[in-house]
Amino acid sequence: MPEPGTSPGPGTGPLAGFRIGVTAARKVEEQIALLERRGADVVWAPALSREPNHVDEASLRAATDDVLARPVDIFLATTGIGLKAWFAAAESWGTLDRLLEHLGRAEILARGPKSVGALRRRGLRELWAPESEAFDDVLAHLRGRDLTGRRIVVQEHGQSLSMAAHALRRRGAEVTTVTVYRVESAEDPEPVFHLVDEIAERTVHAVTFTAAPAVAALMAAAGSTGRREEVIGAFQADVVASCVGPVTAAAFEMWGVPSIYPDRSRLAAMVKQLETELPSRSEGLSLDVAGHTLLVHADDVLVDGAGVRLSPAPLAVLHALLVNPGHVVSRRDLLAALPSGTAGSEHAVEMAVARLRAAVGTRIVQTVVKRGYRLAVTS
Repeated sequence: MPEPGTSPGPGTGPLAGFRIGVTAARKVEEQIALLERRGADVVWAPALSREPNHVDEASLRAATDDVLARPVDIFLATTGIGLKAWFAAAESWGTLDRLLEHLGRAEILARGPKSVGALRRRGLRELWAPESEAFDDVLAHLRGRDLTGRRIVVQEHGQSLSMAAHALRRRGAEVTTVTVYRVESAEDPEPVFHLVDEIAERTVHAVTFTAAPAVAALMAAAGSTGRREEVIGAFQADVVASCVGPVTAAAFEMWGVPSIYPDRSRLAAMVKQLETELPSRSEGLSLDVAGHTLLVHADDVLVDGAGVRLSPAPLAVLHALLVNPGHVVSRRDLLAALPSGTAGSEHAVEMAVARLRAAVGTRIVQTVVKRGYRLAVTS
């Protein structure tokens, strides 16, 4: 395990000259190696504890007995690591077969492929899982149904899902939450404080996140040092928030921070995305859009060689549309990308898009009915 801090220095490769912060505590050697092999200068600041599971065995056993006491109608599986830990604990108590049989009679909804894998390894089959891997979409799947009197068991991930449980109870369900483990902050917070300073001072080009709690931990550290607004401003303008997948990226929404993530929620895919994202931002991105040449370099925007002044909200929309030029970005994602303090409604997105169109040209930004907006990139 490397010591938190800075790597020996940049080398050669597509990420040479770029300084990248890493917040992961688990599988960190692999991530740092991937980045350094590509030439990056790495700053490691684990935001969470290096121990992946903090299991209160007595509480878990009591929760398991509660689950087994009565039939379960619906079981919500949220994380692979949580299911593995729960099933391993049940096996050590001699109650695994009974637990699997009990849950197997329920309708099983899984959040994503890792929880699906953990279920199937134990002979359980999910009825449905969202492509988004977002727990919010699991809840949305249940909202149109009559849950009155239905008993729902929710396997919690590293953070409490009490609000989700309350929402289900309001729909008439009887909800039991099973806390398998809790994610705790890093034992030594100093590297995170140092990374907060580097982000605020914009001396790093990107920061990687492989877990939603790491986002919360970093923002908490920034808040405790009085630099949260500076960190948010840096992420909105110059520092790339790179996430392993949509679940981690969703943790940035409440802060109005735009983030990028690969199509596949994999570590190598995240690093691969940075290989193209950082150089393109450094050199300036030039695109043929609706018959015009659009050049963007940080906050500088030129259309057909003429400079365009954009206020923060339309600039944030433009940067969000440029993450995958030509791809549709939903109003929800654009709302999350708007600067902190912007009115939290889709009307704010429409206003920002209108101002962007007024500045760069109405044909450059296309509306995709019922889906969102895209840049009219010339094929």
